[in-house]
Amino acid sequence: MMTSEAILTAQQLLAEPKKIAIIHHRNPDGDALGSALGLYHFLLQLGHKPTIISPNDYPDFLAWLPGAETVHIFERDIHNGIKLLDEAELVFTLDFNHLSRTGDTMEPALRRVQAPFIMIDHHQKPDDYATVTFSDTSYGSTCEMVYHFITQLGHKELLNKTIGTCLYTGIVTDSGSFRFHTTTGTTHRIVAEFIDLGVDNSAIHSLLFDNSSPSRLKTLAKALENMVIMPEHSASYTYLTQEELTTVNHVKGDTEGVVNYGLSIKGIVFTAFFTENKDEGIIKISFRSKGDFDVNQYAREHFSGGGHINAAGGKSTESMEATIQKFIATLADIKIA
Repeated sequence: MMTSEAILTAQQLLAEPKKIAIIHHRNPDGDALGSALGLYHFLLQLGHKPTIISPNDYPDFLAWLPGAETVHIFERDIHNGIKLLDEAELVFTLDFNHLSRTGDTMEPALRRVQAPFIMIDHHQKPDDYATVTFSDTSYGSTCEMVYHFITQLGHKELLNKTIGTCLYTGIVTDSGSFRFHTTTGTTHRIVAEFIDLGVDNSAIHSLLFDNSSPSRLKTLAKALENMVIMPEHSASYTYLTQEELTTVNHVKGDTEGVVNYGLSIKGIVFTAFFTENKDEGIIKISFRSKGDFDVNQYAREHFSGGGHINAAGGKSTESMEATIQKFIATLADIKIA
């Protein structure tokens, strides 16, 4: 929960109508966009003028979220994006805690902003750029934290179906449909409140998980074909090269959730998913685990990344083959299960 000092400062910052910029991390997922839109609809009710500025575009499977059409895509219109940041009287950063997570294009513009920042995030080791920092790794999603932010400010009565729909989306996606260990009784009670407000949980689940495009299914099929299982290490991994992604006509969002399939295998508690991005010159890596194996620590130590104990990311500037060989080599030196 927020400290009493943080609550008071946030209340003071929101006491008068302001132009507010809401920022989430690059390559937004359901928690990033859901938390930003949930906060956006809340701030509108308080009389503010909020604008969500996304570093780059969001995936198509999130385009149905209420208010998604209002999101300004920074990389599409950098000039106007900088103007919106310069005019902002308050900036919220959601679902990240280092400005570098907005990417090389947006980060310099954010660092020039003179307005105060409010950070709401559940990742480890937050930076100290914010006037108000609501950072807690015990939460399963930033959307759940936005719910607490709203209620601790004393505005629970402003929660409605629209806000609930946005926040439910981030909770269900970041919790792995409520199966990760950070899902608590409080999480379920919050979701129950949203359903009582009219949020259609069944429809949201279908929009998120039962609305696959041919390219998304082909992406998954290729990743499953490439999967390697290493029972001696209780681990697995899969990969997709740039050529394979091009062949299946991959679009943004098609790889969402692919990494989780590696954990569905009996006896596997650690899995990795390697994706080649030749435009950025990197191999992007997603890590997932079960139980006590800390993939956040693993990603920080070996692949310049981080995240949560059971879900983290990293990157490599080496080739796909060299990156995978490095991953395999690390397994001999760590205790997984």
